Amino acid sequence: MSRMVTVIGGGPAGMAAALFAARAGSRVTLLERNEKLGKKLYITGKGRCNVTNMAENPMESIPRNPRFLHGAFAFLGAAGLRALLEANGCPTKVERGERVFPESDKASDVTRALEKALRAAGVSVCLHSRVTSLGPLLERGPVILATGGASYSSTGSTGDGYGFARALGHTVLPPRPSLIPLITRDAWPCSLTGLSLKNVRLVAKLGKRALFDELGEMLFTHFGVSGPLVLSMSSHILDVDLDSLAVRLDMKPGLSLEQLDRRIARDLASNPRKRLTSILPGLVPAAMAGVLPGLCGADGAKTAAQVTRAERQALGALLKELPVDIAGFRPIEEAIVTRGGADVREVDPKTMMSKKTPGLFFAGELLDVDGYTGGFNLQIAFSTGALAGRSAGEWGC
Repeated sequence: MSRMVTVIGGGPAGMAAALFAARAGSRVTLLERNEKLGKKLYITGKGRCNVTNMAENPMESIPRNPRFLHGAFAFLGAAGLRALLEANGCPTKVERGERVFPESDKASDVTRALEKALRAAGVSVCLHSRVTSLGPLLERGPVILATGGASYSSTGSTGDGYGFARALGHTVLPPRPSLIPLITRDAWPCSLTGLSLKNVRLVAKLGKRALFDELGEMLFTHFGVSGPLVLSMSSHILDVDLDSLAVRLDMKPGLSLEQLDRRIARDLASNPRKRLTSILPGLVPAAMAGVLPGLCGADGAKTAAQVTRAERQALGALLKELPVDIAGFRPIEEAIVTRGGADVREVDPKTMMSKKTPGLFFAGELLDVDGYTGGFNLQIAFSTGALAGRSAGEWGC
């Protein structure tokens, strides 16, 4: 009789684990507490599901314990994941930044493809099933914990797996938000709520040391800042003193300070009777035109002819290095992923099996690994889930 494998958690890691355990020849039961599988998948990539990334070296985009993931990524990488989805009716496409999405731009198609694969493999899926103890399950056979982290608790990731791991002697590092929107000290970002910036540069420094320096998109919110650039930056500044952190926004990364000054001078000279706030929308989004002059000590009501050379230069300097003072992080429930969780030193990276409890396997966000935005975290989930599934399916045979 084939071995019985129980997978706890029906997110991307759990679905991959169940599929590959079944493909290894085991009878598999997948337990999910929600009313459907893949609930968190539906909100990833703004509903489009940035399922993976075709970067040549994905490990460069995984700041937390990347070496632990070599075996998992070798077992199921981005190309393998795309082939799996394609074979089950979900073709994918590659967009800017090597990000991979379903061709339909619908996260539901990713889940539908995985469900199709699970049915074909004979996996028994039990919804509305919450586990309270691992003991009885481990007596029946291998158990794969794929319960997620502590982010987006509304999708079912309430941290149950941390308690299971601790109960079996595992070290659980405190979960913290990673890829999280940021709260600003100043009120001006909040006054721009809803404004999205593209092709800007965000830089974070601690003294002379650059912690983050990237081009991309960001968003102003009622509490501060968010968007891809901010989320990526957040994972670099989790452990630093925010009072000592200097974050600067370059609104015109394609121009040097001298080029920008000449551009501003031309705009002013061409519109001598217009107010400064009426000229600035030619340089920045209109919503920022009323905010920027005050931030650099200029009078936005002045006509272009009245703007002094010092004011013009101060405006240019501000556009190149606009201070964004960070006061803190939004609640962990709003994080895309969590940092912390099961200590990977206590998990075999070749199999995802516990070094403390034979027959117990880990997968996904429950592990202390996380990546940047762009599909890397979902790939981590699928890869660790697949390897844990194959290993559990073969364990003891």
